[in-house]
Amino acid sequence: MRIDWSLRPLAYMYWFKKKQFQLAQDTDPAWTMFAVERGRFAYRIGPQSGEAGFGDIVVCPPGTVFHRRALSPLTFHFIKFDWALAPVPEEADGLGGKWTVHDGERLMSTYRYMKEIGGAIRQEPALGRMKHMMEDLWRLMEIERSRAESAARSAADAPAPDMEEARKWLLERAYEPLAMRALSDALGISPVQLTRRFRAAYRTTPTEFVTGLRLGRACRLLEETTQPLDWIAQQCGYENGFYLSRVFSAKLGITPSAHRRLHRV
Repeated sequence: MRIDWSLRPLAYMYWFKKKQFQLAQDTDPAWTMFAVERGRFAYRIGPQSGEAGFGDIVVCPPGTVFHRRALSPLTFHFIKFDWALAPVPEEADGLGGKWTVHDGERLMSTYRYMKEIGGAIRQEPALGRMKHMMEDLWRLMEIERSRAESAARSAADAPAPDMEEARKWLLERAYEPLAMRALSDALGISPVQLTRRFRAAYRTTPTEFVTGLRLGRACRLLEETTQPLDWIAQQCGYENGFYLSRVFSAKLGITPSAHRRLHRV
């Protein structure tokens, strides 16, 4: 994914209820963007094609034929721009096509500012303002695409039902004395298999998972109460304050008393 989203606006036009495009296709030397507010249109950019409506932003790389056809009266923002750092061909392919933003309220806020700035963007302060809003729009598009890709990966890599059951079992018993052997026996697998499969599913071992839960509760109790360490240890599944202090210091790099002082307000 691109890191530098700096760009230079070249042209901007706001179109209201446009019934049809003057050009069914064209090729531009600059990057172009159609950001839809209302209505729908069909597009084809290289091998990519489809329909776009509100929440969709269709981007065409320079030198690429952009086919489009209005399907209903179209209100949209038409933008031309260049990147400050030109993308390599492989990256350009990923930047072109349809992007979708689901946060309509946030998107409309950006659109309102762009419309207010208007098309006279050759000089400051309008040039800098439009640059900011367009970079903001790209960041919003990138965040939403990353979120969608992450959700797709999570769905594809969803833990097996027995590992979900293991996680639920640990959540329910994290703050009481527990033996991992009881969990592995309940699942009908060995402790070694439990550790290996749980780590593959959640990128942590069952023991580390429980320790994280316990130390999270310990931190909150240190910050929010004045109770002694032995009492906190018992609320977190540890036998006494001495053992909690040893685990706390080893894992977090600070003693419980120092943590409490640091968060005292």
